[in-house]
Amino acid sequence: MTVKVKVYSDYVCPFCFLAEKPLEEAIKGKDVEVEWMPFELRPAPNATLRPEDDYLQTTWSQSVYPMAEQMGIEIVLPDVSPQPHTHLAFEGFQYAKEKGKGTAYNERMLKAFFQESQDIGDVDVLTKLAGEVGLDEKEYRDALESRKYKEAHQQALVHSYEEAGITAVPTFVIGDTKIAGIHTKETIEQLIDEELQKQKPKVLFEGMACGPDGFC
Repeated sequence: MTVKVKVYSDYVCPFCFLAEKPLEEAIKGKDVEVEWMPFELRPAPNATLRPEDDYLQTTWSQSVYPMAEQMGIEIVLPDVSPQPHTHLAFEGFQYAKEKGKGTAYNERMLKAFFQESQDIGDVDVLTKLAGEVGLDEKEYRDALESRKYKEAHQQALVHSYEEAGITAVPTFVIGDTKIAGIHTKETIEQLIDEELQKQKPKVLFEGMACGPDGFC
């Protein structure tokens, strides 16, 4: 039976990027379906962060960089200032998901921002990245410029903020279990295994029955 895992994340969240690796390792070889769920930490018109701010520098030096080093993941504090809003990138995700490339698109966005310092709020940059994962660049650009997927993205945000009650990212929903933050491969595997056990049909033996040992 397939275990469904929902991952709520934002493209400008470094911990969302770091959380990808243990998730990928945990689901390898398992019947797991991952669904990526948009969540904007600082939706427009709210101000976004600036890499030169002392607060952000401190957070990265004390939390992000040590964790990334421990996990063996290359990451940099992007020098894009101010950091981009992510609504256009997420509208592009709705297009990519429709084309069956949602996961590849998500991975490319995160790597582009946190390993290459690319401005993922810029339509030209987004279009180039979309092409790199096999999406039609003209069709993709047209979708962004026409805001074709604006409503779909807004509905996804309503789900995240109101229906699912997400307050921080990354958040994983595995079956009925919701966990926020970065977790080890082992923790995620355990939750997946527990969900698989829940899905197994329970048989109540009453009365006479035959077993595989041949005794009836």
